[in-house]
Amino acid sequence: MCGIAGIIRSEGLVSLARLQEATRTLVHRGPEGEGYYINKEGSAALGHRRLCIIDPSEGAAQPMHYRNRYHLVYNGELYNYIELREDLAGKGHAFSTSSDTEVVLAAYATWGRDCLQRFDGMFALAIWDEEACELFIARDRFGEKPLFYHYERGQLLFASEMKALWPMGVPREVNHRLLYNFLTIGYTANPFDPAETFYEGVQKLPPASFMVYTPARQQLVIEKYWQVYPEVKESIGEKEAVDQFMHLLTTSVSRRLRSDVPIGTSLSGGLDSSALVAFCDQVAAQHYTHKCFTASFPGFARDELAFASMVASQYGLEHHVVKISKEEVPGLVERVARAQEEPFSSASSLAQYKVYEEARRLGVTVLLDGQGADETLGGYHKYYKWYWQELYRAGRLAGSSELKAAQALGVKESFGVKGKAAALFPHFAASMLQSHKAKTAARHPDLDPEFTAAARNHFYYSTPAHFDLNGALHFNTFTYGLEELLRLADRNSMAHSIEVRLPYLDHQLVEFLFTLPAHFKIHKGWTKWLLRKSAESLLPEAITWRRDKVGFEPPQKAWMQYPATAAAIQEGKRVLVEKGVLHRRVLDKKVRPHDAHAAEASDWKYWTASLLFR
Repeated sequence: MCGIAGIIRSEGLVSLARLQEATRTLVHRGPEGEGYYINKEGSAALGHRRLCIIDPSEGAAQPMHYRNRYHLVYNGELYNYIELREDLAGKGHAFSTSSDTEVVLAAYATWGRDCLQRFDGMFALAIWDEEACELFIARDRFGEKPLFYHYERGQLLFASEMKALWPMGVPREVNHRLLYNFLTIGYTANPFDPAETFYEGVQKLPPASFMVYTPARQQLVIEKYWQVYPEVKESIGEKEAVDQFMHLLTTSVSRRLRSDVPIGTSLSGGLDSSALVAFCDQVAAQHYTHKCFTASFPGFARDELAFASMVASQYGLEHHVVKISKEEVPGLVERVARAQEEPFSSASSLAQYKVYEEARRLGVTVLLDGQGADETLGGYHKYYKWYWQELYRAGRLAGSSELKAAQALGVKESFGVKGKAAALFPHFAASMLQSHKAKTAARHPDLDPEFTAAARNHFYYSTPAHFDLNGALHFNTFTYGLEELLRLADRNSMAHSIEVRLPYLDHQLVEFLFTLPAHFKIHKGWTKWLLRKSAESLLPEAITWRRDKVGFEPPQKAWMQYPATAAAIQEGKRVLVEKGVLHRRVLDKKVRPHDAHAAEASDWKYWTASLLFR
């Protein structure tokens, strides 16, 4: 796990000093070493910051070179490197290290860009081909590892984080189009253009994509190398689905426990992270420490420490609890904002940041985390409407008893006339919803009229392309939703030189889940039914079949009432007024505290958005 950067020029010489300055801004991503490569023509330069996870020897340092032709900088982990290494050794490759980095390089030398189809991992990698005078860059299937770039007049600059682009000469100018969408509908990315960022001239390589840049021709090509389409197999039975799911998840966990440094788990108290603890217990792993980390908020109604403690006790884990005082919040927001580089909509990120900080303090370098399960298995309450619409459209809703079952479990979502109309006329309903959202955004009372006028035609609200449950899950997994959570986890973890691994995002597991009918995700009113069923023999019923599960949430509303926090929010509003984003009248309004996932969450967004300008 590392930080990478590079400069490729079609004319003139690269500046090693600039590359070194850029790479050193990534020291948190790789505090254990740095390395550089410049080709003999001085047209291509690669920089690397190292965090040792697999094979800490000097021979595995980067940039890594192969046959005097290929030169690699790489951020991430290849979980199936042992299997690929055996395959490549059978083809005559001799390895001098036990690192996954060398496997990546040998795989590219053997299969070219098709090596990506064989990789099971999270990564952002860049390979300079000296013979072809060509740069190859790729990013993992889900976008777990970041890669930003700036291209202008034949010069390509790239890095793991945007802060490394500024020393290389990229202007820092806030993108008002994306800022408008964040302030009005909370979007942190453009679902129609996944390359867009909060800064002009800075783009991100989309997930599951590769880029080839040929400086001699000033040709830059980006292609997608992997896609998942929901292709449902209606004939699969319950036992077969559960068995296959457990096999794939166990394999995923087993591979993600490969490490030469200590591994622990994040344990929120919810089903996803608790199930991972249970599956870890099934797998023998030398470096699994049995240390787990939980954020707790004493006195807060949604605190889940009791549930986390139940699981930690059952599996004999060394349980570490992280707490946040209200006095910490203003300074903590500043630190998280520096790590994130982009706004974040709630205080949940603060708790995540502190959990990773504590893990690093206690010597744990790798954490397993449960992200991805909600999006692929149907964990959010918003998914009920999609399932009910699907059933209603097929004439099966009444006979399924799904509405009554959900209500019996305390689900408050309703399905009335609007839901039925949306089921029968989905395209019309989606169009009406998008129009309503756009008009509401344009009438936002706090925005400066000139700011709104300039940005309103760049409104990004989108809905799933397929109007059923699997379509909604696919949208949140691949178009909008999941990547924001992955960004938060990557920056918060790497701020402390921690690697986070996500077993639910094994690509074979996800491919399998999108072949399953919707009733394996929501069944008899239960969300994530397949995971519950698979884990019911491994976890207490209070965890597996818990009715009152809520999204991970800190006491944000109480924190916002603390005077120093309110003052910081007010200062953020003042910055946005000064920049022509907010209307001056917002300064006359008191700070309006709100819960982390409240529909009206303006003041928190104003605060974190203002930090873009600092």
